[in-house]
Amino acid sequence: MTEVLSRRDIDFLLYEWLDVESLTTRGRFAEHSKETFDAVMDLCADIAHKHFEPHNRLADASEPRMRADGTVEMIDDVKAALKVYAAAGLIAGQFDESIGGMQLPTTVARAAMAWFQAANASTSSYPFLTMANANLIATYGTSDQIDQFVRPMLEGKYFGTMCLSEPQAGSSLADITTRAVKQDDGSYRITGTKMWISAGDHELTDNIVHLVLAKAAGGGPGVKGISLFIVPKFLPDGTRNDVALVGLNHKMGNRGTTNTLLNFGDGTYSDTRGSGAIGYLVGEEHRGLSYMFHMMNEARIGVGFLAISLGYVGYLKSLEYAKVRTQGRPLGAKDPSSPPVALIEHADIRRMLLAQKSYVEGALALGLYCSRLVDEQDTTEDEQTKAESTLLLDVLTPIAKSWPSQWCLEANSLAIQIHGGYGYTRDYDVEQYYRDNRLNPIHEGTHGIQGLDLLGRKVTMQGGAGLVSLGSRVAGTIERARATSGATAEFAETLETHWNRAVSVTAVLWSTGDPAVALANSTVYLEALGHIVIAWMWLEQLIAVEGKTGDFYDGKRSAARYFFLYELPKVDPQLDLLASLDRTTLDVKPEWF
Repeated sequence: MTEVLSRRDIDFLLYEWLDVESLTTRGRFAEHSKETFDAVMDLCADIAHKHFEPHNRLADASEPRMRADGTVEMIDDVKAALKVYAAAGLIAGQFDESIGGMQLPTTVARAAMAWFQAANASTSSYPFLTMANANLIATYGTSDQIDQFVRPMLEGKYFGTMCLSEPQAGSSLADITTRAVKQDDGSYRITGTKMWISAGDHELTDNIVHLVLAKAAGGGPGVKGISLFIVPKFLPDGTRNDVALVGLNHKMGNRGTTNTLLNFGDGTYSDTRGSGAIGYLVGEEHRGLSYMFHMMNEARIGVGFLAISLGYVGYLKSLEYAKVRTQGRPLGAKDPSSPPVALIEHADIRRMLLAQKSYVEGALALGLYCSRLVDEQDTTEDEQTKAESTLLLDVLTPIAKSWPSQWCLEANSLAIQIHGGYGYTRDYDVEQYYRDNRLNPIHEGTHGIQGLDLLGRKVTMQGGAGLVSLGSRVAGTIERARATSGATAEFAETLETHWNRAVSVTAVLWSTGDPAVALANSTVYLEALGHIVIAWMWLEQLIAVEGKTGDFYDGKRSAARYFFLYELPKVDPQLDLLASLDRTTLDVKPEWF
């Protein structure tokens, strides 16, 4: 059986590069050791292979359906797998011991979750959303809300969702129309419709805890009026809240995750039609969007990990196929009657494998690097280090979400290509990985949204401090690489050239003082800076393998070489275009299409 992830790569990134073991000297992680981290990885790999992967294709072929009575029917395997997952205590991994958690470092917890995301993207979505939901309530909720909703979620008795989008608003949250009216007892009545709600209804747990954005009176226009509410499917006394499943959305991938249209307060489960579902305010009124961004930013990096995991498992499956499938003869073969060779003997197949390896291993490094920043900001006692980690994480988040969801999807495309005609059939897994992964360039904010966030907010905030902080980290890597020899030192010079160019282009984009011009090609900027950041991740890995011998380390060197020679040069024409302040996308008129 092919592994869904490379344990050797994860161990290298955690221990040989990020030195996660050193976190055990900090109070929060003092009860842990390398042995406990390894035990978590062993457990996750075992559960993922035994309980999640076996029903991945079945869940895709037998997607949930809505019964006539408004309930959801799905295959039994999903609930059985999630019961094993919850019984292992994995939902509680990152949380405080005081509420039943294990206080695992975020870096370890996200690496652990990647096993499940690779094995079964759909089934893993339920605990993934639940953990993000519980983390938000644990951060901003009251002690009663933590006891009533977070503790059952950590035990796997409840699952959670995030309810942002609406049919007419999409990603434009300023345009939501869901309303919240305060009641005399301090609760609120929620009325409105939410769309694209993953895990929005099911029979997997005793309850579903919805986190709902709604507008309460007195908050002003747009996003200023948005508040955040806990709206459970079942109320604390066990009665059904007025949250109704209207229908299921049928996506090309992630078919095993229910994706729902929900009505809040339409009278389906209430004696008084339209009175509203009962909700409980999280934090203060009119600060809902800032609270929700806590969950959204966590989810964005999590979506990046989902894209990485799907790209990674597709790469491993295509690698295995390339080793066993024989076809054709090497270029220059003199004997046409010689037996066919394995696909991996062909240079173009190796090119596609190297491309996949450079994408997925580079992206995994970035995801874990961001996770290490979370651990740093959460546990360091040095305020300057904490502030720098937070700032750097803010800058890297849109890249950590978007770059993997673009290029690990490309890895899935190459995995299909390596399989040839078989890759397009349901007899092989790679076509499903591509369909599952195609959601991620849209999920939790499209490339366009992430590009606007990166160029419009993150690199300009605090007078450009975020970009300066990132540049300082890149420069530090370059200096360490220069102290080595050979290709690593050469690639350091290449990275420095591209980084300096990106900084100068950023200044040019904002030099006009016209945001429309500066942001017209922000998606191109996101792609270019993302490639440079991944090159930085590869240079970091090259330093970590310096002087080490063996196939694994040679594979790292080959993938890094591929990225620097084949991929990084792609940003040059992109930077040229950005520097030209081209107005093509601004000046084209709708009637010309």
